[in-house]
Amino acid sequence: MPIIEVNLLEGRPPEAKERLIKALTDAAIDAIGAPRESVRVILREMAPAHFAVGGLSFAAKAAAAAAAQPRVEEDWSNEN
Repeated sequence: MPIIEVNLLEGRPPEAKERLIKALTDAAIDAIGAPRESVRVILREMAPAHFAVGGLSFAAKAAAAAAAQPRVEEDWSNEN
């Protein structure tokens, strides 16, 4: 009985997770001949603040990227 565990950041739509489960199940069937009913898939979703690379969480990276974006300010002084 193969057990496939996947850790991923939260936020994907249910349809995408169902596609992933199906693809992983099909891959186990194709690769090792596992019976479909024996394949187990466990998805573990985590908050961006709970996953880090290089000492910086994904939440912190997203905040830094947002802060680095140039602000577009509208000029309403010449309104006609």
